[in-house]
Amino acid sequence: MKNILLVAILVCFLNGCASYQPIIDTKGKSKFETSNASEISNDKILCDKLAKNNTTFFGNINFWILSPRAETQYTDMYRKCLEGRNHNVLN
Repeated sequence: MKNILLVAILVCFLNGCASYQPIIDTKGKSKFETSNASEISNDKILCDKLAKNNTTFFGNINFWILSPRAETQYTDMYRKCLEGRNHNVLN
């Protein structure tokens, strides 16, 4: 019974990774030389697809358990992709 409850709790936590919406600062001082604010919509779509295609359910669970920030692999990959495209992600 405890195992079923634990799996149900993990599924609830991981269900939130599908709705991750990064908060991007487009106005403030950027840590990058050039602003890519005009490319946010396109970059969000591409990074979302990239993260979804390269993560699995069990990979997210494993990453979440071992992550010091308690985030899923999907969230981490999505944020790193946007930061790699010169967007200042706040969360």
